[in-house]
Amino acid sequence: MTKQEKNEVIELLKGKFSQYNNFYVTDTESLTVAQVVNLRRACYNKQVEMKVAKNTLIKKALESLDKERFAGIYDSLNNVTALMFSENAKEPALIISSFRKETNGKKPELKAAFIDGDVFAGDDQLQALTTLKSKNDLIGEIIGLLQSPAKNVISALNAGNKLAGLIKALEERAN
Repeated sequence: MTKQEKNEVIELLKGKFSQYNNFYVTDTESLTVAQVVNLRRACYNKQVEMKVAKNTLIKKALESLDKERFAGIYDSLNNVTALMFSENAKEPALIISSFRKETNGKKPELKAAFIDGDVFAGDDQLQALTTLKSKNDLIGEIIGLLQSPAKNVISALNAGNKLAGLIKALEERAN
């Protein structure tokens, strides 16, 4: 690879790291070509961008953006590295989990994930990442909780009207 080609890759990676708040660093070593094609297809179908690059180029791209912010990622840059970029923080984790189930394997292995400024290092974090709730899910839950007391009051008032109607009907029947 020439120096010019390396600089182009670094610029491309810098653009991706700037574009997405979430990315996963995975180890795809020992996957067959067919498996990598299937993994790429699964990513494409879920709007997850997958890029393979040399670890040194990934590190240079991250360091040129913000050396301190991405410090927790550097230790995971070893072996074969595939990056997964996504707007949805948990989608890559779901792809990795379902791919492992389909292939009955341990790859791709999660080396690290960068989610909205937080680093999740190690494959043992994959299960936690699959249960992450999106910002919209959390907002929906909060709105539901806030609406709940109001709904209870309205239901009680409506039940009171029904009860009053039932008493009035019984009173008329008795007369």
